[in-house]
Amino acid sequence: MERIDLPRHGFGGAPLGNLYDEVADQQAHATVQAAWESGVRLYDTAPHYGLGLSERRMGPALAGRSGYLLSTKVGRLLRPKTSGNGRDDEGFDVPADLERVWDFSRDGVRTSLEESLVRLELPAVHIALIHDPDDHVDQAIEEAYPALAELRAEGRVRAIGVGMNQWQAPLRFVQETDIDLVMLAGRYTLLDQSGLPLLQACAERGVRVLAAGVFNSGILATHEPSGTYNYAPAPAPLLDKARRIAAVCERHGVTLPQAAMAFPLRHPAIATIVLGARAPEEVVQNAALSSLPVPDELWEDLRAEGLLPNEG
Repeated sequence: MERIDLPRHGFGGAPLGNLYDEVADQQAHATVQAAWESGVRLYDTAPHYGLGLSERRMGPALAGRSGYLLSTKVGRLLRPKTSGNGRDDEGFDVPADLERVWDFSRDGVRTSLEESLVRLELPAVHIALIHDPDDHVDQAIEEAYPALAELRAEGRVRAIGVGMNQWQAPLRFVQETDIDLVMLAGRYTLLDQSGLPLLQACAERGVRVLAAGVFNSGILATHEPSGTYNYAPAPAPLLDKARRIAAVCERHGVTLPQAAMAFPLRHPAIATIVLGARAPEEVVQNAALSSLPVPDELWEDLRAEGLLPNEG
């Protein structure tokens, strides 16, 4: 089986689905354009993001280009809402004219991928990930995974895996299936290394990891920590720890977001970090920071001060 080549950095498409706040169509297109011009060649999206809005924006923004990898996800089908109205209540500023229907069956997986291609207006995606099967792990392993394995064998996708905000369920996929990739959000960062057992298993099995949520939803996104941690107001102890990490970074001429991007890539299982962005200037800033070197002495000092574990 062909081993897919993964770049060091990817673009996360949740903000293109109006995550938290509306993004204008023109700005969304310009953000993908800025990512392309910055050398980004992996793009990740999902039906969940804005009830399909992210996919509908991502596809046209990539149309006519070549040499990139596109990832989308399965597990939620989008269906017309039979009652109610208003706005989406799952974090995206979009009309709630559709509803998400969990479906990890074989037919559901194949239908999901076909409907994603319609929204993307593209002939194929390269990577398909089982998305958030937290409450459906057994079915996802027994039905969704074999469906994706079929699609991989048919050449419809080049790599398959699972994407989650926890590490325990992905560990089962690594141990019980033949997936290629895990997208792990927020569980191996400067503030949270709880996903280390999963990374160790991935390294042993040759499963590569896409690290998303490296800023833990906001607290590590600026040199002066503030905002959210795991999509909720950041607790005071974590804010204090982030500020202590930032102080050590400053001694080495490194900013906190620069260190947050560099840290996950130090683990041999992690192939790529996936960074979401909602505006071109965010993409340009991330690209600039990611190109700057981070001295090894920084990690040594963080460990010496008890801010990173020894295996970090």
